[in-house]
Amino acid sequence: GSEMCIRDRGKTTQLPKICLEAGLGIRGKIGHTQPRRLAARAVSQRIAEELNTELGNEVGFKVRFSDKSNDNSYIKLMTDGILLAECHHDPFLNQYDTIIVDEAHERSLNIDFLLGYLKQLTQKRKDLKIIITSATIDPDRFSKHFNDAPVINVSGRTYPVEVRYRPYQTADMEEKKDLQQGIIDAVNELSRIDRGDILVFLSGERDIRETAEALSKQVANKALDNTEVLPLLARLSIAEQNRIFQSSNKRRIVLATNVAETSLTVPGIKYVIDSGVARISRYSWRSKIQRLPIEKISQASANQRKGRCGRTSDGICIRLYEEEDFNQRQEFTEPEIQRTNLASVILQMENLRLGHVDDFPFVEPPEDRLVNDGYRLLFELGAIDRSNKITKIGKHLGHFPIDPKLARILLQAKNENALREVSIIVSALATQDPRERPLDRQQAADEKHSAFKDKVSDFIFYLNLW
Repeated sequence: GSEMCIRDRGKTTQLPKICLEAGLGIRGKIGHTQPRRLAARAVSQRIAEELNTELGNEVGFKVRFSDKSNDNSYIKLMTDGILLAECHHDPFLNQYDTIIVDEAHERSLNIDFLLGYLKQLTQKRKDLKIIITSATIDPDRFSKHFNDAPVINVSGRTYPVEVRYRPYQTADMEEKKDLQQGIIDAVNELSRIDRGDILVFLSGERDIRETAEALSKQVANKALDNTEVLPLLARLSIAEQNRIFQSSNKRRIVLATNVAETSLTVPGIKYVIDSGVARISRYSWRSKIQRLPIEKISQASANQRKGRCGRTSDGICIRLYEEEDFNQRQEFTEPEIQRTNLASVILQMENLRLGHVDDFPFVEPPEDRLVNDGYRLLFELGAIDRSNKITKIGKHLGHFPIDPKLARILLQAKNENALREVSIIVSALATQDPRERPLDRQQAADEKHSAFKDKVSDFIFYLNLW
């Protein structure tokens, strides 16, 4: 029968032993996936330390642009995207006898596609052991997907967390407060209890910077003493990000987006303040645009945020909305596959000869209109023909780890003898905008950027900058 294990969220010291029991002495490797490159590196380092071995030997990791594993590695950490890429040249994943899919509750496009692929693979490889690890979010759905596989619940060593509802705006309020004032009031309420560190969840960079400014004024006015305010943003430098993970003799207030919900754990947090909103990526098949609207988070996400405290002592979570509002929210966040452009997924499926999307065993299948939109886009790019069969161009596009539209630009650039210039532009479009435009220095930033502008094309801006 299948061997199953779940990672203990509170204490990960047993993980290497579980991995070893699952695969040591058998011919294959243990493949262990993480949604992010940072996590793949960090977990591999942790396992290597516990096994008293140097990273890159028995325990290795592989992420895009970095491979620190070798033929002797029997535990290999990687992003789920890397494992999907390996399916192209090793469709049966013969080098592995155990696959661990970690953080499965995130339900990213890659994770859902991987779960469907592994479901099909279990019919061809009866010896393959699959371990799905997830936070306390809907494990029964994963179990049902894999023919009622056993579920093992392992409770982390958590302390009780009290939930307090403190809406900063309600219909019957005489004087309505803004979000920043709501957070300041919540911080003051927690400060009356003790000086424990606080993690505040906000929707994005603008809210984080405005809240940081409001709290910093409180610190400057001595309303909050011996306190440091630490924004946690993706665009911060590594040195600034590392401050969050270092101990301090001051009380810390960390301001973060939903990246701190599951992707990373900020140590020492005693209290959580939850704004109740996040930016959720959504694709509009009518306008063909992927948007990031601010939306109310699901109950599962709210509970995940609550669980960020109570790890070292009793905690308190203040929700800046009403309990009735919480009870009316959807139970789980929609998986990414139901709210994104499916062109890249369809392209991978055609490349791997997995058949039509409708026949693929997704945990939760996408809507027909999203599927049709994906096929239409691939036809426009010349990646498939009218009978939905992959073309030579489509096979080339399938090898690029970027959006098919950007990959198509690169292919055409080769024909136009403009590959050097276009690769610079596409690289800029495929990553986070390199321009900094802080709220308090927008005009100064625009003046600096204007030196690289081009009258004819915004794209030439990137070329000039490079």
